[in-house]
Amino acid sequence: MMSRTVLWSLLPGVIAGLTVGCGTSEPAAPPVLNAIDQQQALGEAAEDARTRAAAAKAAKNARPMPGMAVPDSGKFEVEFETSVGKFTIEVNREWAPIGADRFYYLVKDGFYNSSGFFRVVPGFMVQFGLAADPAVNAKWDNEINDDPVVKSNTRGYVTFAKTGAPNSRTTQMFINYGDNSRLDADQFSPFGIVTKGMDVVDKISSVHGENPDQGKIKLQGNAYLSAEFPKLDFINTATMVIDDLQ
Repeated sequence: MMSRTVLWSLLPGVIAGLTVGCGTSEPAAPPVLNAIDQQQALGEAAEDARTRAAAAKAAKNARPMPGMAVPDSGKFEVEFETSVGKFTIEVNREWAPIGADRFYYLVKDGFYNSSGFFRVVPGFMVQFGLAADPAVNAKWDNEINDDPVVKSNTRGYVTFAKTGAPNSRTTQMFINYGDNSRLDADQFSPFGIVTKGMDVVDKISSVHGENPDQGKIKLQGNAYLSAEFPKLDFINTATMVIDDLQ
């Protein structure tokens, strides 16, 4: 029979052996906790699905669907809040239905938010319409057909920019500072007019003139403009204040 002294001397080794054998794995979670974890995972998956569905719906509503008829009547208003103040553009769809409809969906998509006035020529015009995010520029880089010229390019009228080729309008536009009616013959068709804040439009900085490179803006967005043109003025937000399709 072992003495008590021997037994007590062996006890630490027995305990150590039990510890090594049992300490290498976590105890199984109670079934109740497993059920709670599963429920939480299902809830997160459902929330993720709702988020994706909402994003898909927003994207669908942000631009016309293929084959959708373009409204040829109606008016809407957009308020621009900028680094120099606010101005409002009223759009009349009868003047240039295709251009007006493109502008409508660009605004609904937030395209112009945080974008710069990258071309400013006093007495001629101020141009904008390249997004702050290059991915957004790529999303909308598809051309629309020309509209017949109904209104003339005179002071305050808003017109999409285009190349010399037909049907080359995308997202860029300009506000006429003066009488630019010579542009009418080149198919520059106004779709709206500044009804409030033309004095604000006149204050947009022209210090950088036509120097910003439009190709670099498309590819780099505001990262390029902010680094290279510190005195450029920007659009903070473009908000639909009168929506004729709602």
